[in-house]
Amino acid sequence: MASILSNTQKKKANYTLKELKSLGCDLLSSRAHINNLPLLLSFISPESPPQFVVESLLSLQSFFTPLLSQLPSTSSHPTSTKRPRSEDDGDDSATTAVADDPEVIFKAWLRSKFDEFVKLLIDVLVSDQSEDTLRDIVLGTLMEFVKLLNVGRFHSSIYHRVLDAIIHSAVDVEIFLDILSSKYFKYIDVRYFTYISMEKFVKTLEASVVSGDGTVTETNEAETDLKESLELSVRKIYQLLSRIPPPEKQAEKSQHEMWSGSDGSVNEKPTDKKKKKKEEDSSLLSPTTIAKRMKLKFTKAWISFLRLPLPLDVYKEVLASIDKTVIPHLSNPAMLCDFLTKSYDIGGVVSVMALSSLYILMTEHGLEYPNFYIKLYALLVPSIFVAKHRSRFLQLLDACLKSSLLPGYLAASFTKKLSRLSLSIPPSGSLVITALIYNLLRRHPSINHLVHLEIDEDNESLPKKKKLGIDRFKNLETDPKISGAMRSSLWEIDTLRHHYCPPVSRFVSSLETDLTKRAKTTEMKIEDFSSGSYATIFGDEIRRRVKQVPLAFYKAVPTSLFADSDFPSWTFTIPQEDGKC
Repeated sequence: MASILSNTQKKKANYTLKELKSLGCDLLSSRAHINNLPLLLSFISPESPPQFVVESLLSLQSFFTPLLSQLPSTSSHPTSTKRPRSEDDGDDSATTAVADDPEVIFKAWLRSKFDEFVKLLIDVLVSDQSEDTLRDIVLGTLMEFVKLLNVGRFHSSIYHRVLDAIIHSAVDVEIFLDILSSKYFKYIDVRYFTYISMEKFVKTLEASVVSGDGTVTETNEAETDLKESLELSVRKIYQLLSRIPPPEKQAEKSQHEMWSGSDGSVNEKPTDKKKKKKEEDSSLLSPTTIAKRMKLKFTKAWISFLRLPLPLDVYKEVLASIDKTVIPHLSNPAMLCDFLTKSYDIGGVVSVMALSSLYILMTEHGLEYPNFYIKLYALLVPSIFVAKHRSRFLQLLDACLKSSLLPGYLAASFTKKLSRLSLSIPPSGSLVITALIYNLLRRHPSINHLVHLEIDEDNESLPKKKKLGIDRFKNLETDPKISGAMRSSLWEIDTLRHHYCPPVSRFVSSLETDLTKRAKTTEMKIEDFSSGSYATIFGDEIRRRVKQVPLAFYKAVPTSLFADSDFPSWTFTIPQEDGKC
C-alpha cells in the first residue's frame, strides 16, 4: 500500500479539479477506495490552490462527519505490540482479541487520519498564504468538528488548538475576530470556552516571562525575539477578550443559544462511573449552568490577563475602557484594586486614565485608599489641560471633590492649586478652572474667605486690610495638608478679570455672586467646559450676538490715518507728483 501511495503522491501535481472531485466521490461511495483518503489529505496545504483545498476539504468533511461518533479517542488507540505474558497477568484473551480486531485497527487508523486532517486545517487557517474566503470555510469546518466530535458536547480541545494557533500566528488577528464575532460569539458555550482558553494562554505566558524565583527575567539580545513574540501574543489576547460580548448582555435572555446544542445524552448504555461523568459534562454544557458560571470565567480570564506585563499602548487601552467593559461584569470588582492602585501610583497620563475605574471602586464597592487625594493633587499640572483624556479627568475631579465631608484644608488646597494653574494654561483651561472653583466655593463655605482674605504679618490668624505681596501658598508642595492654602487668597482669579480672552474675563464675574446662599445658586456642569479648546471658544464668539457695536462717525472723510494735531511737527500726507494719483 505504501508504494501505491508513494506513486500517487508523485502524480499529485497532475490532478485536475474534476479528478479530485471524482476521488472524493469514490471515497464516499465505498470503503474499497479508502486509499483516496491520504491522497485527499495531501491537498490540504497552504501551497495548494484554494479550489483544490476546498474540494478536498468538502470531500473529507463529508466522509468523516458520519463517522465522528464511532471514532475512538486519541488516547485509546490499540496497539499490536505483543509483550511476554507473566504469571500475574489474567486472562488477556478478550483484550488481545479486541486489539487484533481489524475493525478496531481500522477505526484507530481513521482517527489518526482525522487528527491529521484537523492539524492540516489549522495550518491552512493561520497561513499567511491563505485567502480570507478560504479561512472562513476552514474555520467553519473546524467549528463543525467542535460541535459534533464529542457526541454533541462542545469539543474544547480542538477549539483550544484553533485559538492557540490564531494567537501565535503571524496573521492579523482581526481577520479571525471578524469571523468569530459575526458567526460564533453569539453562542453562549463558545464564549464560555473562549474565556477558559484565554485563562490557559495567560498562565502559559506568565510561566514564560517569570523565572523560578518569581522575578521577571532580564531581556538580552538573545531574548529580544522572544519578548516581541510575547508582546504580540499579549496584544492578540487583549483583542480577543475585548471582542467577546460581556456576560450580562446575554444573561438577560430567557433562552441561551448553544453552538453544541446537545443535552449530553448518548445512545450507548454507560457504566455508573461513565454515567456520572457524562451527567457532569451535561450539566456543564447546559445553558443555565453556563450562564451562571460565565461571570466567573470572565473574571478569571481578565484578572489573569491584567497580571501580565502589558505593553504601554495596551495598558492605556485597557485603562481607558475598563470602567465600562470590565468592572460592571466582574463577579467581584474589588479584585481590580491592586491593578488600579498600582496604575494610579505610576503618575502622569496613566494615573489620569486609572482614576475613573478607581473612583468607581471607591464609591460603589467600598475600596479604601488613604492616599487617593494626595495622588489626585499631584496630577494637577498644566499638561493635564491639553491631554487627550482631560474631559473625563476634569469631570471626575469635580465628582471627587463633591463630598460635603471633604476637609476644609483639602478643599482650600485644590482650589488654590487650580487658581495658580489658571495663570499658565490656555483660555479653555481657565474657563473650566473657574467653573471648578465656583463649585468648590459653593460646596465648602469654610473656604469662602479665600476670595477676599488679606493676612497681617504679625498675626496670621487675623484678617486685616494690609497689602503684603506675600502668598503663603506653597505651590511646589505635593502634600495638600501642608500647602498653606488656608492662609492664602485667590488673587490669581482677580488677574483673570483682565485676561486677553474676552470669554474668560466675562466668566470670572460669576465668582462675584454670594455663593454662601446655596438656595439662590446652582452648581456649574463641568462637562460644558471640559472639552473646550481655542476652536470652541472662537466658534462661540462668532455666534455670539453683540448688542452694542462700536461705531466711528466722521463729519468729513479723513485723508490720513492720524490727525496733524495728534503728533505736532509730524506730517502724514504723501506729496503727489503731477499726473499721478
